[in-house]
Amino acid sequence: MEKARGYIIPVGGAEEKIGDVAILRRFAMLCGGLGCSIAIIPTASSVSDTGSRYEELFRSLGVGKAKSLPIQSRADCEHREWLDVLDAVDGVFLTGGNQLRLSTMIGGTEVAKAIRRRNAEGMHVAGTSAGAAFLSEHMIAFGKEGASPRARIVTLAPGLGLTNRVIIDQHFRQRDRLGRLLTALAYNPFAIGIGLDENTAAFIG
Repeated sequence: MEKARGYIIPVGGAEEKIGDVAILRRFAMLCGGLGCSIAIIPTASSVSDTGSRYEELFRSLGVGKAKSLPIQSRADCEHREWLDVLDAVDGVFLTGGNQLRLSTMIGGTEVAKAIRRRNAEGMHVAGTSAGAAFLSEHMIAFGKEGASPRARIVTLAPGLGLTNRVIIDQHFRQRDRLGRLLTALAYNPFAIGIGLDENTAAFIG
């Protein structure tokens, strides 16, 4: 029997990290709860302790192993040790920051191929903010605020490619991004737009 594909979980950014950490807890439970293992990819962030902070967060939720893979170049994506980690974990979490750092450093590499293959095999992949935008094939790289779609309001770039069915935008109402998502959909009329507010997630099975 063919194994079910893993969930794709975009998070709109600014998810709760203290108190009611509902989104991170549900992701951890989906990955197996107590004793599961999660790899964290903090590449989008320019803050040096982003990976270690998420390691602590997931461990506080009962995750058995939470390991940050500090990928800072395309060459890092060839490290056998890190590819072995991706082969063994139950879930991958991509942090926020700048999504173009993800596409330029990870897109098309062995790490990207491993994440796509493992997701097809059943591993769950979540991303918050920039990490959420990167999950789909068509990624919103940047754009302008505003409710009305306009030509040249948005710039697209290749994403990770876990799905071509949706285009994801994040910090949605907080940063007034309806216009740029509608414009992106005009360029890709077969996709569905998902605009995620902060501390909001979609669990796509």
